[in-house]
Amino acid sequence: MSADIKTEKIIKSEEEDDESEVEIWKYVFGFTPMAVVKCAIELGIPDILEIHQTPMTLTELASKLGCSPSSLYRIMRFLSHYKIFKQKPVVSETSSLSSSSVTGYVNTPLSRLLARNGKRSMADFVLLESSPVMLSPWHKLSARVLGKEESAFEAAHGVDDVWKYAAMNPGHSKLIDGAMACDARVAVEAVVKGCPEVFEGLKTVVDVGGGDGTALRLILEACPWIKKGINFDLPHVVSIAPSWTTRVEHVGGDMFDQVPKADAAYLMKVLHDWGDEECIAILRKCREAIPKDTGKVIIVEAIVGLNEEDDNNKKFSEVVLMLDMVMMAHTTKGKERSLKEWSYVIHEAGFTRYNIRKHLQTYHSVIELYP
Repeated sequence: MSADIKTEKIIKSEEEDDESEVEIWKYVFGFTPMAVVKCAIELGIPDILEIHQTPMTLTELASKLGCSPSSLYRIMRFLSHYKIFKQKPVVSETSSLSSSSVTGYVNTPLSRLLARNGKRSMADFVLLESSPVMLSPWHKLSARVLGKEESAFEAAHGVDDVWKYAAMNPGHSKLIDGAMACDARVAVEAVVKGCPEVFEGLKTVVDVGGGDGTALRLILEACPWIKKGINFDLPHVVSIAPSWTTRVEHVGGDMFDQVPKADAAYLMKVLHDWGDEECIAILRKCREAIPKDTGKVIIVEAIVGLNEEDDNNKKFSEVVLMLDMVMMAHTTKGKERSLKEWSYVIHEAGFTRYNIRKHLQTYHSVIELYP
């Protein structure tokens, strides 16, 4: 080996070591962005800036919040570095020119997603996943992998999974409903825009595990030809669901026992909470609920690896992998599935064919199942 090649390898190795020493701190303090974003949501900063519209100085923002300007400055400096908020010059009241010495804060497209009252707000999702209840199971993940605990969630809280915990804790159940409504607003918009044809010809739809009914309401608003929607979930969930419209009926029950009859059964981010056997059982109940000749089941879920070769959706691949880890932490058997894994549960449930629609502006894909 020549001296030049050896020197080049040494330099490359040193550069990789330097990069690693920088990168490792992202894991040491990896929780920090989530915690500070949660703080901003709880303080209501994105909502205040959205109402104010023009750049808001630190003094104005601190006065509105009733907090220390010095502590707030450090929070805003951190979040501005992460491009969650943006600094802009404050325009003088007496001049159209901007003062070079006074700056204010404004929202960005990212921070608007953190506003509690925003149309596409994800604030409730952040608050759910950053809650002590959802964070505790992560500390039990290695025990589950080693087989010392069957469920990380049970090891942390003494019950099998997050759904049983929510049934006993109304406050956490409300957090879940709010988070699922956030996800529904984003996912349904992507589905309706990306493949509206999946709802064509339907007169009735049952949303299995539909939470507070947000997804179903959005589907019915986009598809006026659907005359009736049934929001089907556990009794303690639908008992507090809002009365969205006369076209939506809230029905309580257990999807493992029976699913209300409709032209189509819609399942959005339900099956990933369960193991294969449970998914097969749920899908069989859905197959019983739809017409044999014209019915279908519409699944909205992630598919691991499906977007790797799709430049438009490749950016969501990391989200899917993170979700798979969330399933490991928060459920007993839940997981994100590959196409092969989806194909297995679909055929075992008795469906003869399926169709995948994947080019959506979201990490979700749509799988249409036919009896």
